[in-house]
Amino acid sequence: MAPVPTAAPAAGLGGSSGRPGSSSPRSHEAPRPLRSGAGGAAGCAGLAPAAPRGPAPPRSGPGTDRGPAGSRSAPLRPRYRPRPRELSAMPGSRCPRPALPVLRWLPRYSRAWLPLDLLAGLAVGLTAVPQALAYAELAGLPLQYGLYSSFMGCFVYCLLGTAKDVTLGPTAIMSLLVSSYAFHQPVYAVLLAFLSGCIQLAMGLLRLGFLLDFISCPVIKGFTSAASITISFNQVKNILGLQAIPRQFFLQVYETLRRIGETRAGDAVLGLSCLAALAGLRAMKSHLPQAAPTEPLAVRISYLIVWISATAPNGTVPFQSMVQDMGVGLAVVPLMGLLETVAIAKAFASQNGYRIDPNQELLALGVANVLGSFVSSYPVTGSFGRTAVNAQSGVCTPAGGLVTGALVLLSLAYLTSLFYYIPKAALAAVIISAVVPMFDAGIFRTLWRVKRLDLVPLCVTFLLCFWEVQYGIVAGVLVSGLLLLYSVARPPIKVSEGSVLLVQLGSSLHFPAVEHLRDMVCSRALAAASPPGSVVLDCSHVSSIDYTAVLGLAELLQELHRHGLSLAFCGLQDPVLQVLLSADLEGFQHFPSWEEAERCRAPELGGSRAEPLTSTAESTGLIQ
Repeated sequence: MAPVPTAAPAAGLGGSSGRPGSSSPRSHEAPRPLRSGAGGAAGCAGLAPAAPRGPAPPRSGPGTDRGPAGSRSAPLRPRYRPRPRELSAMPGSRCPRPALPVLRWLPRYSRAWLPLDLLAGLAVGLTAVPQALAYAELAGLPLQYGLYSSFMGCFVYCLLGTAKDVTLGPTAIMSLLVSSYAFHQPVYAVLLAFLSGCIQLAMGLLRLGFLLDFISCPVIKGFTSAASITISFNQVKNILGLQAIPRQFFLQVYETLRRIGETRAGDAVLGLSCLAALAGLRAMKSHLPQAAPTEPLAVRISYLIVWISATAPNGTVPFQSMVQDMGVGLAVVPLMGLLETVAIAKAFASQNGYRIDPNQELLALGVANVLGSFVSSYPVTGSFGRTAVNAQSGVCTPAGGLVTGALVLLSLAYLTSLFYYIPKAALAAVIISAVVPMFDAGIFRTLWRVKRLDLVPLCVTFLLCFWEVQYGIVAGVLVSGLLLLYSVARPPIKVSEGSVLLVQLGSSLHFPAVEHLRDMVCSRALAAASPPGSVVLDCSHVSSIDYTAVLGLAELLQELHRHGLSLAFCGLQDPVLQVLLSADLEGFQHFPSWEEAERCRAPELGGSRAEPLTSTAESTGLIQ
């Protein structure tokens, strides 16, 4: 017997086979130090991959260093020894990632990043102070509560956040929700922050971040567009100097128009002047050239000041009674906070070339709200406006949040007594300037052109949010869920008639769709003028099946057998095939492909040549 040939020797230590599965010490070498160019967001974030190395020098052989011809080979010493591994989360490394996100970037922090982080933190801090005061007014709380809510998230996210650009704090949408569920009482707002943080923290520990995927984009757009209108109109009374205007939107519109003759001229002039100034600064910002890294620092700071100005919007109650009063707000507030934070983090991570961990973001937001409640904070979330300021300022790491938090604390220590003299008309102008860009009129045209069915959850959310915010969000999610369930219950089914009836399923088969499939097969196979000899069910697109669907297929097999017809399956994927084999269906037949099923069924049809298949009307199961 000839000896069995052995496998070829592995590539040498310095070589690289380039084949999948080949092992080379170069894959275990430590990455090169990251370049920290001035202002380079991707480079200074520490998230760009190391520069690729050139190919290794050619080696004389895989195992030995050969001497002169005829001499014995000396023992091999590896020419290229692998470097020690670093404790990093680089791809291919066997070392675990640090549990605390700050340990992923702090050990390799560069001095070149420090000026950029300081500048970005200062810019966000200057933006956060006027925003915090305005949003506290929107939430119906004393102005200082806006600053109470603006610093704890900065410190916590620096330690636990996975996105370098995101900043946590009060936002317009969260302030609107707090106004609805905290009844303009600080104790309710603080308790809402604590309970929301507990819910978010539990969701992060249980890794339930995938639940946010069930809130579709049309629902988000409908909510933000409606919130932009309601928040803006809610501030019209402060611009005009009107008092005792109801909170409900439709009553607010009616009362404002009815009492417009009571407008105070001083408040109106001040508010409209502030709005005009903010609109002018925003227009200036859009025409400013980007500050190049080579320009002098004074020039860059002058650009930044105008950018910031244009962007700054920019007796005891029982615990059980308070929880009952807040009601559905205990679900709406934490979910909207998570949704806003994760959406902003994903947007800027995609823009700047790094990735985030949604479950870690839930943990960071939950801890920020829990700890923030101890310093009288109301619920916070990611801020799109301040995150944009952070990114445009060239922040390199989450350490910029430390500067922002410190600046807010200094404002609380030395400027609190002056907040009383800030005119409400000026704060109203800041809020209106911040939320008007949230209205997305183009989404209606886009969905009409792309997928008109998605206009249903968009319009339902948009309209009901004018009544109550929570009703709009819940109704939009329910409508989106019903559309999703309908596509599961009525999967696309294509029927091709001929000597063999071919039924093609367009998606997985689950229990809501079994009766629909049975009715369609029986109506085509039994009610035809010339019944086919057999039925073939093409399951090449079916990736999963449940027990109820298996029972429905067993009943279909029996019903067709009673009428002298047979049912065969083709194109079954392994998971589906294993389920059907385990069920031990009577008369179960399966073939790898439709062609083989047709060849095997031909003898049963009397050996005659099968007629060509004629495609008939499809059951798409979808509303257009």
